[in-house]
Amino acid sequence: MISGADEDLWVFGYGSLMWRPGFSFAERRKATLRGWRRCLCVYSHHYRGTPHQPGLVLGLDQGGLCAGVAFRVDATLRESTIRYLREREQVTAVYIERIEPITLETGERVAALTYVADRLHPQYAGRLDRAAMLDLVRAGEGSSGRNADYVTETYDHLIAIGVRDGELEWLSANLRAAKPALKLG
Repeated sequence: MISGADEDLWVFGYGSLMWRPGFSFAERRKATLRGWRRCLCVYSHHYRGTPHQPGLVLGLDQGGLCAGVAFRVDATLRESTIRYLREREQVTAVYIERIEPITLETGERVAALTYVADRLHPQYAGRLDRAAMLDLVRAGEGSSGRNADYVTETYDHLIAIGVRDGELEWLSANLRAAKPALKLG
């Protein structure tokens, strides 16, 4: 169990957690995590794909810097939030739960719960070229919907908090360009 049961909990989100946390929180702030980078490095077999037609979702991989969102959860909701996050993030055990130091936009450093990609898990995709990523994202669809929607929604939320991500920008532009035009009349 994560220590500090009587303390508020900080949770770091870098993908869909930023725009669909699914838990109550007292505060939401832009934050940065050092030593990890956001990348589409996890084959999705559940939420955005299937084992036969995997999608591709974000994970934290080693090295670099990741800007995202930190949520402060009241101590009274700590255990239920951790339980919820474990059910959500560890469906196939491709993520490892960790406590990592993050820096809030105010400069304050706090310890936050986050989930990093398990490089030894069969769903770890590693670094793929852009064409392969685009093919997987276009084809992926799972219990939470289309993989393309996940990528464009995440990209839009990053832009809204002032974060640039070249890979998601390229993918989003290509995914949006591929949408069929509506016929009028």
